[in-house]
Amino acid sequence: MYVLFFGDVKEVRQILPHFCASHVNGICKSMASLGACGEWLVSTYEKKLIAIHTKNSREPFVFDCSAAEQKPKDPEADNKSDGSEETGSDKILAFAVSSSAKLVALTDDTKRLVLFRCEPSWQVISTRWVVRRCTSLVFTEAEDEVWAADKSGDVYSFSVVEPQKTGELKLGHLSMLLSMTLTPNDKYVVTADRDEKIRVSHLRSPHNIQAFCLGHLEFVSSLLVPPGHPQWLLSGSGDGTMKLWEYESGRRLQSWDLKQLRDMPNSDTEKEKRSAVSRIAGSPGGHHVAVQCERVPSVQLFGMEQGTEERLMPSSRLTLPHCPLDLTFDPQGRLWVLLDSRETPFLVYTHTQDSWQCDSESPELKRVTEALQPHWEALQDSAGLESRFQHLYKGNFDNMASYREKKQQRLQQQKDQGGKKRGPGKGQQSNGASKKAKKGNQPGPVTKASS
Repeated sequence: MYVLFFGDVKEVRQILPHFCASHVNGICKSMASLGACGEWLVSTYEKKLIAIHTKNSREPFVFDCSAAEQKPKDPEADNKSDGSEETGSDKILAFAVSSSAKLVALTDDTKRLVLFRCEPSWQVISTRWVVRRCTSLVFTEAEDEVWAADKSGDVYSFSVVEPQKTGELKLGHLSMLLSMTLTPNDKYVVTADRDEKIRVSHLRSPHNIQAFCLGHLEFVSSLLVPPGHPQWLLSGSGDGTMKLWEYESGRRLQSWDLKQLRDMPNSDTEKEKRSAVSRIAGSPGGHHVAVQCERVPSVQLFGMEQGTEERLMPSSRLTLPHCPLDLTFDPQGRLWVLLDSRETPFLVYTHTQDSWQCDSESPELKRVTEALQPHWEALQDSAGLESRFQHLYKGNFDNMASYREKKQQRLQQQKDQGGKKRGPGKGQQSNGASKKAKKGNQPGPVTKASS
């Protein structure tokens, strides 16, 4: 569905968030997520962030957004408000880990942006407030800023060095942003939106656009610059494909239909048709890439193929007992999978001899599972939710089908009433005869008699 807005850019930007409210509510749902922060495994469930140390029996760190700092009231803003402002639910929408694993940031449904320091112990550095609900967070490689993309298409940068400083608007799209990443050396910021676009902009001058990566047929839901390949960009979409780009030129190198890789090319079910790529993760050495699709009980793995040109090739597929909620690689290159299951919330896979093996006896797995048990209820609230992408698919309206159906009904009614159209009744003339009669009754030209 496409909608045209007429007016200047400022008016459109003001209208857009309200117009997209139903779609925003879909993507801004709390979903269970997983990430590695050094030796810590970080999970978010509903309103809680839980960090569990995988090596030592240290006390887990738990941050509950419902008990976090509240936004100070602004009397002037309250007087100007029309009462339509939504109240937040404190559910976590996104979180990010810095490259050194020393910093973590999260944002929630109440528009908080919370910055943490992880070492030597976990502590909150600051709590700030974003303008609109965010969909993606990322730290710069220098770790001096954290960038936040929001539902209205804006990207703000927040200082880490000055943790109380308000955010600075950097760039904007006219469509909802769904994913964002930064390239090595903080050269480019890559943003992806609901309108199938991937934009590559210079980080220090975001108005300067380097390239667009175009080719997806639905919204772009996931981005990754794979470790060890600074010139590549991987993108996943609601069209069920993953594409590999040379992002600096916008050139597409490879593309995979993940549904075909699952040996389901002829599946016509709505569930299989709309299986968005929800996560793309790369191993620390850059040798493996894991791809997760929403509501599909498997993980597709890719490996690097050496040759005249290095390529990414499908290597194996992990069949899971339940649908995954999220996945991540730890610093040792092991793949952790968070499952939609109370009995088996985690699985750990290790790559040995060209294959991936499930390590069910891992002491780290047992330690993480035991530490998570007191928080089962929060996990169950996040698990099993409906798709967070379902509102982002664009509807197709076939007006011709409706027209043909009504026409067929009209013809059938005429047939039931007597078949052919009735001719003119007694004393009536057809349209053609009526026109001839009118023509014959018209006076002819008057000629002037000569004297």
